[in-house]
Amino acid sequence: MTTAAVDLAGLWVPIVTPFTDHDELDEVSLAALAERLLADGATGLVALGTTGEPATLTPQERTRVVAVCAGVAERMGRRLIVGAGSNSTVGTIDEIRRLAAVAPMTAVLVVVPYYTRPSQAAIVEHFRMVAAASPVPVVAYNVPYRTGSTLAAGALLEIGSHPNVIGLKQAVGALDHDTLAVLRGRSDAFQILAGDDAFIVPTILMGGSGAIAAAAHLCTTDVVEMVAAARAGDVARARALAQALLGVVAAGFAEPNPAVWKSALQRLGRITTGRVRRPMTEATDDATA
Repeated sequence: MTTAAVDLAGLWVPIVTPFTDHDELDEVSLAALAERLLADGATGLVALGTTGEPATLTPQERTRVVAVCAGVAERMGRRLIVGAGSNSTVGTIDEIRRLAAVAPMTAVLVVVPYYTRPSQAAIVEHFRMVAAASPVPVVAYNVPYRTGSTLAAGALLEIGSHPNVIGLKQAVGALDHDTLAVLRGRSDAFQILAGDDAFIVPTILMGGSGAIAAAAHLCTTDVVEMVAAARAGDVARARALAQALLGVVAAGFAEPNPAVWKSALQRLGRITTGRVRRPMTEATDDATA
């Protein structure tokens, strides 16, 4: 376990995992996309986040995604967070250790255990066990829409009290009372990242450190500027950018993530195909347009 201070401030892009026409991992497109996102100003990448479709990748493919993203990040002097959470505590620890051995990383993103619906106390214990065993810092990922478990502010602050838990990706579909309570009650060592693209600016203005934003695949420089403006307290500029980007955010999430982002990236020539792994299906033409 490490307790070294890590600054999560800024914009992190949860990079998609491109596939070829034969449904194989497209490492060439992945590397090119990672380089473009970082060149356009992103603080770092999140590999194997929800947008990267990790649930449908083989262990070997997850290893390759991490290796490719880590290689680009290291070459460009940027940072990498890697998604490694599951609905098993032991399985999560094993995956973190396996992926941490592949390449250097800033932190691991660990989702609240899904499907089994443990109690809040059990979820706190899960994170304590994972954080104690992890060789790299942990960013907790709270996304009730996907996990079936809603964590109150008290539980989130308990999770954040562990010295190896350095942050929280908060994706509850709102800037709700619990999020505000966490922003008010957190220690300086527990950094909050907006996980819903539509709520980046208010989250940062209320004390958040930055964001993990899928919309930044398409409007990277604008989202970078929006996050920077909010962090600097330039409310007028941050608000103008948030309002301008709201339509892109709405369109990108109009169909199950990450289908629309991948289809749009294909149309722009930034990845080879818009394929997603089954049971996901590709975006409709209307959503892409």
